[in-house]
Amino acid sequence: MQNVGLPNISLIVATDGERILGLGDLGADGMGIPIGKIALYIAAAGIHPASTLPVCIDVGTNNEKLLNDPLYVGVRKARLYGDAYYDIIERFVQGVRRVFPKALLQWEDIGRTNAYTLLDRYINRILSFNDDIQGTGAVAAAAINTASKIKGKPLSQERIGIFGFGQAGTGVANAIAGLMQSEDHVSIEEARRQIFAVDINGLLVEGSKHENYQRNFLQPKEAIADWPIDKDRAPNLAEVVKHGKITILIGLSAQAGAFNDEILQSLCANTEKPILFALSNPTARCEVTPDKVMKASQGRALMATGSPFAPVDGPGGKKIHISQCNNLYVFPGVGLGAVVCQATKISDGMFAASSRAISNMVTAEQRAAGYLLPSLENIRRTSYEVALEVAKQAREEGIAMIASDDRLALLMQNAMWVPRYYPYRFEKGI
Repeated sequence: MQNVGLPNISLIVATDGERILGLGDLGADGMGIPIGKIALYIAAAGIHPASTLPVCIDVGTNNEKLLNDPLYVGVRKARLYGDAYYDIIERFVQGVRRVFPKALLQWEDIGRTNAYTLLDRYINRILSFNDDIQGTGAVAAAAINTASKIKGKPLSQERIGIFGFGQAGTGVANAIAGLMQSEDHVSIEEARRQIFAVDINGLLVEGSKHENYQRNFLQPKEAIADWPIDKDRAPNLAEVVKHGKITILIGLSAQAGAFNDEILQSLCANTEKPILFALSNPTARCEVTPDKVMKASQGRALMATGSPFAPVDGPGGKKIHISQCNNLYVFPGVGLGAVVCQATKISDGMFAASSRAISNMVTAEQRAAGYLLPSLENIRRTSYEVALEVAKQAREEGIAMIASDDRLALLMQNAMWVPRYYPYRFEKGI
């Protein structure tokens, strides 16, 4: 790190290459991800490139194709796990704290086994967050917040099903529960009971096998006691939607076509305006396409996707916009706000503030056209608004500088770098 030659690093994006997009374990070949993420920070939030550092922590790979590739540049050993892995990560974090003490560290595409452990272990020791967990949750919560405004119904009165309950699904659940708690003033326990988590083996119920990070969303057995189903197994997705009276359905399963006609019919029967998010990407893994959803709901559904989709036809020839739940709405502004206000940690409250800021940018006219998120065309404005609200929230929590709203706004504006390209040759009039 001392050889980097850039003493004022304020942003580090680090991966271990284990869970790269939908490609899996790419080992050292995952280096392109932190590079790309930093490019988005620069473009969307104006983080100066000279203050950024992309990192791939090479702890081996289990990808046999790469291990047998003579051109592979990474360590040709099986991937480390357990104490050996955490020892390397600890050395890395200590190095960051020593050489770049003011830097924000974003964990990126860390494998399911380690993602929550690293987030929990370092969230209070170094300015850090995990975009796959917290960023995904925040942008989904922003879209749901907008959908609730359109529906005119408190979120706490909705019944929410989440299909695919890995790190992204859990992040979305936590964000929604937090939003419900802050907006509707219900307890966090009450909020969690409104969320039905369905994983590969069905609904997560007390007593069923689960990961540690899923434990807060286990439904009590009495919640399904009167469901007319076989009690020897966990309810499947179709049974959860039907008997759980689900009104908001969110997919993070990477299973194409998982939301079939039966499930869509049950969802539409449960509410006048169903909310459906098919957040798996790429497009080939999307749980359902917008045209099928709009056909099943006669254009009544409020929908967002993980991949980009063109507007679809609604009633009377009206075009319905399909918002893309892209983390680009969240992480650049969170990073900018945290760095500029000199936050000592990134809290759940800061992500909740980012969700509110994003949702508040959607105009009444846009909501009428189906927008659940603002247009990405003006992403710099979105990043600025997110950064400002994040800084205000950090100030209120006592974990950042004490400055007025106007002062924070000025600091954010001045911190956003704008590239200017000058001609090599002098030309009159330029």
